[in-house]
Amino acid sequence: MVRAIVQSVADVQALNKKKAATSRQWMLLDSKGESMVLEVSKYDIMHRVGIHARDLRILDPLLSYPSTVLGRERAIVLNLEHIKAVITAEEVFLRNPTDENVIPIVEELCRRLPVRREPAKTVESNGVDPTKLRTSSKSRLLQDIEDEPPFEFRALEVILEAICSYLDARTTELEADAYPALDELTSKISSRNLDRVRKLKSRMTRLTARVQKVRDELEQLLDDDGDMADLFLTRKLAGSSPPVGSSLPSIWEIGSPNTGSRISRVSRASMATYTADNDVEELEMLLEAYFMQIDGTLNKLTALREYIDDTEDYINIQLDNHRNQLIQVHSSIPFSISTFWVIMFPFLK
Repeated sequence: MVRAIVQSVADVQALNKKKAATSRQWMLLDSKGESMVLEVSKYDIMHRVGIHARDLRILDPLLSYPSTVLGRERAIVLNLEHIKAVITAEEVFLRNPTDENVIPIVEELCRRLPVRREPAKTVESNGVDPTKLRTSSKSRLLQDIEDEPPFEFRALEVILEAICSYLDARTTELEADAYPALDELTSKISSRNLDRVRKLKSRMTRLTARVQKVRDELEQLLDDDGDMADLFLTRKLAGSSPPVGSSLPSIWEIGSPNTGSRISRVSRASMATYTADNDVEELEMLLEAYFMQIDGTLNKLTALREYIDDTEDYINIQLDNHRNQLIQVHSSIPFSISTFWVIMFPFLK
């Protein structure tokens, strides 16, 4: 009896450890800008957003995957630098929300995801049919909603802006350290300066590879209209029924128990206005803007690499010159000694 109880306790502990190992911390943000930290397993996330395990594996921080933006039927899987997220037509799931680099992005998403509209002004009828006034107000409200991009585009813009700004800031910091160090090396060649430049060059190489990966991913999206169309979740959701959320646990609720099955009003209004032709154009303009920004960052790093190469060439020329001078001095010493003995030999007799 005691053995059975001990065995059952061990089984429960092993099960709890397994759950703890598979659970991950996520930040859930909805179209209202409300957020909630969740401890859920990857299976819950897969069921929630409708993606496969191989897609979710891209977001594992323990694995090294290149920068990736994947469009799936109901979600966008995004792995860019420290931002690992799943974006749906009405929600954003962020990995490691307590990371110091992720916290500002969470705050920015909470600020920019909700659609803020000014309330319609009350107008005196003065003999005008109130029904027409109400109809006009509704038309203006619908027009305001139509002017807003879909939820997934707004979330994608915030993330791309954060990543491009982050990499540009790291590049600016590197430039501030590298250029003075290179100038100091040209004025004084020493072991300390050489080691300092060596470390800066390694830092530049790693940063260039990171920037290049993000740039290549954006360029690949821009070159394929099909990939860009896959990112328009709102249009795809228009032709299908909303995801069923009644069977999900209560941890998914934010403010309302129907969040999981409710499509935001903004997404519904946007569905009627965006078509298969202009959705790609809308996203292309968005991606093009951040592609230009990340390309500018890469150009800065390219210019810095060229400056480092020029400095290395200058240092090598100086070292060659010093070596030639030493060779000349070394070769002139035997000749000087021979001349000395030739001159001194008569006197020694």
